[in-house]
Amino acid sequence: MTLFEALSSGTRLELFRLLVRHAPEGLVAGDIARLLGISASNLSFHLKALVHAGLITMEKEGKFLRYRAEIPLMLNLIAYLTSECCSGNPEQCQNFRKASKVVPQVLPQMLPEDA
Repeated sequence: MTLFEALSSGTRLELFRLLVRHAPEGLVAGDIARLLGISASNLSFHLKALVHAGLITMEKEGKFLRYRAEIPLMLNLIAYLTSECCSGNPEQCQNFRKASKVVPQVLPQMLPEDA
């Protein structure tokens, strides 16, 4: 399953975002189910898809399973998606950045020649 397929489900996207908010500690499955308000069997299905895609990791802690977002992969994906924004037209990219609702601190840095 590709990263995009794994995140195409609203439930999986919400689950991944929850784990991102709880990085780096992650959450155990029971807490995830409670916070998302979904059944254990439904959660298991979605967790398996995210683990298979490499977006999250699973670690056994006694009788519990702890899940963590794979933050480096997420950052690599963001960088890949934005790396060639407005190539050849950096002023336009600056305009898009200003028009977006994203705070500048979370956007990839522009190269000096692009600024």
